[in-house]
Amino acid sequence: MYAKVIVDVAAGGVDRPFDYRLKDAHLGVAAPGMRVLVPFGKRKLTGIIVELSDTASVKNVKSISELLDVTPVLSPELLDLGSWLAKETTCFQITALFAMIPAAMRAKAQKFLVLNEKANHVDVSVQALFGQRIKIPFKEIPEDKTILKAVSRGIQENVLSVYYELKDGAKHKEQKAVTTLQSAQQPKTTKQQETLATIERVADSGAVPVATLINDHGLSRSTIQTLIKNEFLEEHQIVIERNPYERQAGDGREAKRTLTHDQHVAYESIRDAVEERSSKPMLLHGITGSGKTEVYLQAIEQVLKEGREAIVLVPEISLTPQMVERFKRRFGDHVAVMHSALSSGERYDEWMKIHRNEVQVVVGARSAVFAPFNNIGLIIIDEEHESSYKQEDYPRYHAREVAIYRSQTHECPVVLGSATPSMESFARAKKDVYTLLSLPERVNKKPLPAIELIDMRDELRGGNRSVFSSQLLDKVKDRLAKEEQIVLFLNRRGFSTFVMCRSCGYVGDCPHCEISLTYHQRGNQLKCHYCGHEETMYEECPACESEHIRFFGTGTQKVEEELQKLLPEARIIRMDNDTTRKKGSHEALLKRFGNHEADILLGTQMIAKGLDFPKITLAGVLTADTLLNLPDFRAPERTFQLLTQLGGRAGRDKREGEVVIQTYTPEHYAIQHAKSHDFEGFFAYEMQQRRQAGYPPYYFICLITFSHEELLTAMKAAERATRFLKERLSDQSVILGPTPSPISRINDRYRTQCMIKYKREPNFSEILSELFTHYQQEVHKDSRFMAIDRHPNIFM
Repeated sequence: MYAKVIVDVAAGGVDRPFDYRLKDAHLGVAAPGMRVLVPFGKRKLTGIIVELSDTASVKNVKSISELLDVTPVLSPELLDLGSWLAKETTCFQITALFAMIPAAMRAKAQKFLVLNEKANHVDVSVQALFGQRIKIPFKEIPEDKTILKAVSRGIQENVLSVYYELKDGAKHKEQKAVTTLQSAQQPKTTKQQETLATIERVADSGAVPVATLINDHGLSRSTIQTLIKNEFLEEHQIVIERNPYERQAGDGREAKRTLTHDQHVAYESIRDAVEERSSKPMLLHGITGSGKTEVYLQAIEQVLKEGREAIVLVPEISLTPQMVERFKRRFGDHVAVMHSALSSGERYDEWMKIHRNEVQVVVGARSAVFAPFNNIGLIIIDEEHESSYKQEDYPRYHAREVAIYRSQTHECPVVLGSATPSMESFARAKKDVYTLLSLPERVNKKPLPAIELIDMRDELRGGNRSVFSSQLLDKVKDRLAKEEQIVLFLNRRGFSTFVMCRSCGYVGDCPHCEISLTYHQRGNQLKCHYCGHEETMYEECPACESEHIRFFGTGTQKVEEELQKLLPEARIIRMDNDTTRKKGSHEALLKRFGNHEADILLGTQMIAKGLDFPKITLAGVLTADTLLNLPDFRAPERTFQLLTQLGGRAGRDKREGEVVIQTYTPEHYAIQHAKSHDFEGFFAYEMQQRRQAGYPPYYFICLITFSHEELLTAMKAAERATRFLKERLSDQSVILGPTPSPISRINDRYRTQCMIKYKREPNFSEILSELFTHYQQEVHKDSRFMAIDRHPNIFM
């Protein structure tokens, strides 16, 4: 028997399955989806079995050195998904497969087999492995077919678990626990006897954590220690799963809310699609505050009743706390959470809950779309328009496309929810490629908040050089007097955008990138937000030694400082990448704001979406033009979406809400349509612009970027690729470039790019794959790098 293995080498020549012989001990145990250690040249490498076969394609076949798993980590469906993903995103198969496996399993880690504390029936051969221990290193499991099968069965039956100890310190979590010992004697004191009786009563299922006995049963630690010392109790170390949302765990008893007529129509449409096993995507277009989440919850409840599973994707980590809280309250411990803010160990534990079928719902960011469920009944993508659903590194997938592919396998609907859908999704809904569902009213029937535009050019002419217009400042003071809350949005972090010498015009640039450095007041540092380069702020101009160095532009730190000067009584919370780096800081800051420990929430894009606080009555956008000025055809769309989403934070409860948008271009159509909450109007106008310019959804776009330490080398590579594509693509496709990228140098590497616009190219995946393979040799030879992005979100 042979196994076809994809080996962990990201190179064109080895991007295919290799044949390996199975040892006798592996027969009946090895299966597709397992990781293995195989000899490859002079090395031993990790690989993934993708197929078993009775024959090999070559004569001299080496044997698999070691099974790294005794149960598959990837199901047949996920293996198929990996193959599709590699083709669609033009990446190596091993890259696509590893994208679906937790980092803890991919890192160099020590692996342990753990005997679960509540295990009742343990195979004799497995019990002999453990002896008196509760965990053993995986390498101690002998290459014996009987034992390997017993271990595999034990894992499937949840008698055994596999845990990883990472070198970065993300070890599994252990707790002290005790079990009772048989003794002919009685403890000496009444207190000891009562303590032992309590432990015997609660220890029926195995070892009991000492912390549980102390906290839940009021027992004394010293009495427990005495009973251990006198051999009435035996102490153990038991492994417990990390639960990053332990405080938010609910009992699953939150009552369903009564649906409005529009909500009920949307819910019934989703329910019918679930029951009919329809995989046609559905677009839930609901204005902010229209109750999309409640529709999700009730639809998922129906899915769970049918014994199926649900995946819910949210775009931002900052959205996750409130969303998770609602799901935990509704579904209790049936919910797993997956996102990048968790530690490697926490992500692994959550993934294992899904893998062991212990949960039926997963809530998470982009990568949660790969959750290892086997019977998916519904996939929900909330705020589907968000760019964070697109992976910007290999594999460059969009979660929406992956979800739709999985839905076809599982025969279940994908629900895309948004108040401001992407142009592509809404166009598909208009053409009935997606089913369109609408929630045109807020749940409380309240109107959307009034939006006022402030022309900052008038403020400048009137002598106001502050970042705050007089109208916005007056409204903030009014809300403070009424003890209401305010959200202020600025799409920049740091203290200022750049520093410049007023004597000679010198601007502090990053020495490694074609971008100016941003000043951060904390630490008095200049930082590059692309490569991470840092410098201490200049005391004098490096070019002319002048002391007239000034800050230009405005960042969140500077706004916070100015607010404190203008409104010393205001309590301010700033949320940006600088204040939320620490684990749990998102939740902590939002909890403080929710408890009204602050009056003003100042932040970047992370505060514009999903937040639901009843006391927010004023939302302010300090500079609405920031996104408009980026070299990106989606700039107007993103500006409209952001302004609409931010406006939806105000007036969500009984109090009236108001939005103030400060801008230097109030006449721009994106800002005008946002002012009138007119998505349909913006959609019609923007589609005209896209048609004239030849952009999605009228064309597909592919961006190919080349980088090298030498500008000429990068440009030559791009020129050769352009010639290669012109020879193979039809005349209907348009190739633009090659040209230098908008940011032409990052991390000391020059960047050039070419863009392909096409409508129908049946062999496009194959052509890109040929190009990718063709250039691999050159890439490795002289450090050239080529990135192919089929559906780019970023053109910088």
